[in-house]
Amino acid sequence: MEKFSDQELIEKCAAGDRTGQKCLFDKYYKAMFNVSLRITNDHDESLDVIQEGFLQVFNDLPKFRGESTLGAWIKIIIVRSSLKKLNRNNNHESLDLAIHDQPIEWSDSFDANDLDQAIRSLPEGYRAVFLLIEKEGYKHREVAEMLNISEGTSKSQLFQAKKMLQSKLGRY
Repeated sequence: MEKFSDQELIEKCAAGDRTGQKCLFDKYYKAMFNVSLRITNDHDESLDVIQEGFLQVFNDLPKFRGESTLGAWIKIIIVRSSLKKLNRNNNHESLDLAIHDQPIEWSDSFDANDLDQAIRSLPEGYRAVFLLIEKEGYKHREVAEMLNISEGTSKSQLFQAKKMLQSKLGRY
């Protein structure tokens, strides 16, 4: 596989160069698939998201303004595509806003596999909010916009996700 800088990949892809498109896809596929898989919790849906997402990347690449890294821009497209998959099921509940700021106590005795398994077992809405805020670093306002929910619902779902994780990981 040839190595190109992001700028060279952008130029090649914008010109319709298939080699450039394959290089860009190969460079970002694994990381973007993992992002989608964490959100959708479904291998096949993540493959669909990647296909749809990279088609959008190639279509929108001429509009890329370079205000972020190419990887960050692609990640936003993949996150939004993953969320569209989840939004089709609309699994977000409005919860009690008064409880969202309560701290959660965590144990140190579980490992990354235990945490990953517990996160994957969360309901879709909780998992999406938890991953977008805790793993991807989005703010509640941004998550609310992406998921078409209120900011309060985002906060409540994060709290409930943490509470469920604490319960699931309590045996450790």
